[in-house]
Amino acid sequence: YLPSSSVRFLIGGTLASVEDLAESNFLVEHADLYASKTSGFWIGIYRNVNGQLLWQDNSALDFVNWGEGQPSEDQLDYCVELSVFSGYWSILPCSSQKGFICKKPKIHPLLFAFYLFTDAKKDKAHGRMNTWILLTLVLIVLLGMGFTISFLFKIKTQRETEREARRRSRLLEYSHVLTGRDDENDSTNDKEKNEHSVV
Repeated sequence: YLPSSSVRFLIGGTLASVEDLAESNFLVEHADLYASKTSGFWIGIYRNVNGQLLWQDNSALDFVNWGEGQPSEDQLDYCVELSVFSGYWSILPCSSQKGFICKKPKIHPLLFAFYLFTDAKKDKAHGRMNTWILLTLVLIVLLGMGFTISFLFKIKTQRETEREARRRSRLLEYSHVLTGRDDENDSTNDKEKNEHSVV
């Protein structure tokens, strides 16, 4: 087994928090598939230095599913196991060989990118540089969207102008048909008028 902290780091999650009975039942149903390999899985409850039970992902500890006699107050440095067979939780030494269930936070992909680029805890200067890179990428995306919108608007107005020109041309043709005039007769009549005025 790899240590659970190493795997959590690799997949970007924490040991699972269990929010309600439905989620607990879901985990037990899926954990049952691995019953031949392990009798339980680590979940993300721990005791802080004050002895208070907390979830590793900082979610509220509103639901518990402790086995009989659990948790014991004297086991501060122990970990919490979800039993594959019963679904109840129990405190065991962290050195015990167990599987583990991890959970990734539910965040929007853009927030994930922001967190990825602004992880300034490790290196503040590197975090600032990554922030500038992220802001530059956002600016490029916004400019691209602006150009796309203006291009589409230009195409739309050009089509509307062409459509209006065709409509006016048709109206002009229809008005000539309705009045009985056409361009050839108009030019012939103009020539005859000019000949009469010359004579």
